[in-house]
Amino acid sequence: MQSRGSNQRLSAMLSGSRPSTLLFAMFSIVAAIYVAGRLWQDAQNRIYLIKELDRITGQGKSAISVADSLKIIACKEQQKKLAALEMELAAARHEGFVTKPSSRASGTGLKKRPLVVIGIHTSFGQKRNRDAIRKVWMLTGAALKKMEDEKGIVVRFIIGRSANQGDSLDRAIINENRQTNDFIILNDHVEAPEELPKKTKLFFAHAADNWDAEFYAKVNDDVYVNIDALVTMLEAHLQVSRTYIGCMKSGEVFSDVGHKWYESDWWKFGDGKSYFRYASGEMYVISRGLAKFISINRSLIRTYAHDDASVGSWFIGLNVEYVHEPKFCCSSWTSGAICSGV
Repeated sequence: MQSRGSNQRLSAMLSGSRPSTLLFAMFSIVAAIYVAGRLWQDAQNRIYLIKELDRITGQGKSAISVADSLKIIACKEQQKKLAALEMELAAARHEGFVTKPSSRASGTGLKKRPLVVIGIHTSFGQKRNRDAIRKVWMLTGAALKKMEDEKGIVVRFIIGRSANQGDSLDRAIINENRQTNDFIILNDHVEAPEELPKKTKLFFAHAADNWDAEFYAKVNDDVYVNIDALVTMLEAHLQVSRTYIGCMKSGEVFSDVGHKWYESDWWKFGDGKSYFRYASGEMYVISRGLAKFISINRSLIRTYAHDDASVGSWFIGLNVEYVHEPKFCCSSWTSGAICSGV
């Protein structure tokens, strides 16, 4: 049985803890009301946002449908492909394969790109041919410079070095060039009839490295060219990026060692009787993209016995437009012809 003192102490403890219990209960109620209010407010906000999105995306339809999700995924895939293409494009520009926008018809502040660089292949002892060409169609001095500036026609004689470099043959060409300033002298090439295919390769590489022209042409030094007809024809092909223009043929392959036109690799050409299609070597034209290709791959592409067949072999595996142009068949001078052999 508890004493009176004990009852009094218990009563005092109960009376002291009652305010604390009441305060805790009140705090819990207020916290519950606050949390409930926030949850209700968040729910209202979500409802409002969903309604707004539905209104924007159309009459109660889901803000992001399955179709929209697929479009977003497809867009991301296209972005990845675009990024990869941009990387490839940058690499192609670095390698010189990409055609720059033509500046021929651009604003007055830009220098015009040459229409064509013509390389006239000549050799030692052919000064008479060169002088005739200068007089008839190539011109000299200020007239030659005017043709470059006004018509975009760059013309140069192409020649290599003598086997005995620095001899009288070399000195004669150097002296002639001092007077005319119309040569490209290929210092790394030894002038010889059997080396003509390599000379052609070096010419295109050199020209592509030094002139950013629309076209590049190879001409023999016994061919006369109608410049106005050439300009008209080339301007009609400006929109094709990889063009090979000439008098197309399939020449005979000679396997007889003693023949003048012997081809040591005759067995590589199908039946061993004829070459593939290629432009006759008197005169032909290639576009800028093909000249760049030759320049970049000069150490890889090989030559055969003849320069015209060699050039044709370089383009067989490429996406190239072959243009058979009868006006480049220089055997006779007919109305509208571009070239004539003499």
